[in-house]
Amino acid sequence: MLLVYSDITSSRLQYTCDFIFKEQFGLDYKITIDSESFRNHAGAKINYSNSRMEDVYTIQSQSLLFEHDIKEQTINCVDLNNYKAFFKTSDSDFPFDIFAAIFYLLSRYEEYLPHEKDMYGRFAHENSISFKEGFLNKPVINIWLTDFSSSLKKIFPALTFKTKTFNFLPTYDIDIAYSFKHKGFIRNLGGFIKSPSLERLAVLAGLKKDPFDSFDFMDKLHTEFNLNPVYFFLVATSGSLYDKNISPYSNAMWQLIKRHAKKYRSGLHPSWRSNNNFSILLKEKKILETAGKMEVNISRQHYIKMSMPQTYQELIKAGIEADYTMGYGSINGFRASVASTFYWYDLTTEKTTSLQLYPFCYMDANSFYEQDLDAGQALEELQYYLNECKKVNGFFISIFHNNFLGTDKQFTGWKEMYTKFISQVQG
Repeated sequence: MLLVYSDITSSRLQYTCDFIFKEQFGLDYKITIDSESFRNHAGAKINYSNSRMEDVYTIQSQSLLFEHDIKEQTINCVDLNNYKAFFKTSDSDFPFDIFAAIFYLLSRYEEYLPHEKDMYGRFAHENSISFKEGFLNKPVINIWLTDFSSSLKKIFPALTFKTKTFNFLPTYDIDIAYSFKHKGFIRNLGGFIKSPSLERLAVLAGLKKDPFDSFDFMDKLHTEFNLNPVYFFLVATSGSLYDKNISPYSNAMWQLIKRHAKKYRSGLHPSWRSNNNFSILLKEKKILETAGKMEVNISRQHYIKMSMPQTYQELIKAGIEADYTMGYGSINGFRASVASTFYWYDLTTEKTTSLQLYPFCYMDANSFYEQDLDAGQALEELQYYLNECKKVNGFFISIFHNNFLGTDKQFTGWKEMYTKFISQVQG
C-alpha cells in the first residue's frame, strides 16, 4: 500500500489522490496525518507537506488543497520536460505541486471566478489558463502523470501501476434530425419562402432522401468497424433560435429515438431553454425516457452551454449519472486538460459528487463554424487529437452531428472524411 502523509487532510486532497492513485494508477493507497506511523511505514510513501523528511519522497505542498474558499490563485506557468506546468516547487522530488495543479484543472476552479462570458453566455475559452499559456491542445494532466509514475517507479520499483489502453468513443448530437421532413406545413412553407429550394420539394414529395438523414450511413459504419457510439437527442417541446429539432411528440422523432435506444446507448441533449429551467429539464428527460422506453442517466448540454456549478447540480438532481459536456463549443481542445473520465468536484459544497464527466476534445462544429476548416483540414485536426490521446493511452471522445454526415452541399466531403478517419482509428 502507498501511504501519503499530509499535515492536515481535506476533501480536496482526498479527491485528487483518488483520481491519481486509484483511478489513474490503480494503486491501493491511504492518507495519514500521523507522522510517526508514516516514518515507520515500510512500503512506498509520499510526503505531501512543507516539512522535509530525510530519505522520503517529497512533494512540497501549495495551500490550494487546504483552503475552503474560492479566490484568485497565483498561476505562473513554467516549461518542464517539454510541457507546461504551474505551482513550481523549490525543495521537492517532483518539480511542481502536481496534486494542486491537477485539482485546479479538474475542478475547473477558474470557471467559478469572475469572468466575461462569450456571446452564448458560456465560459469563454480565451479566459482559460490552458488557452493563455498554449496548452489547450494537450492533455497535460495525463502527460504529468506519465512523468510522475516514472518518478515514483524509480524510487519504489515494487509499485505496480494499472496498464492503460487507448479508447475511442464516437458520440453524436441529434440537434436537427431532418432538414425538411417532419417539420409540418407552416415551417416548410416559411423555409421555402425564405430560401426557395427544389430539393425541399423533392424531399417532401418522397423523391429524394432528406439531406440530414445520415442515420443508415452511421449504422453501417458502426457495424463495419465494431463501434459502440453514444447518441444525444434534443427533445425541446417548443422551438427557439437555438432549439430547432422536429417536434419530440411527432411519430418520426419517437421512431428515431426508439430505433437508436434499442441498439445504442442514448442520452439527453438538454435544450437551450432547459439550461435555466429545471422543470423543462425534467420534462425533456421524461419525454426521452418514454419515447425510448429506457432510463435516461447520461447527457450533454446543447451548444455546450453550462455554468459552474448550477448546470451540474441540476443534472444530478435530475438523476443524471454521467455527462459528456466537458469541452468547448468554440474551439477544440482539452477543457479540463485531461483525456480521461473523472468525477465532478463541487467547489461550492467541497464534495466529490457522483457525476462522472466524459470530456471530449473534438467537435465537428468547432472545425466548421469557428475555424472555417474544410473536410481535409478537419481530418488533419482530428488526426492530431487522435495522436495526442494515443500518446498517453487516453480516452478520445469526438462529437459529430448527423447533418455533417448527410448529403447537404455545405458539408461536401465530410461524410467521406469521417469514414476515412474511422477506418484509421479502428485499423
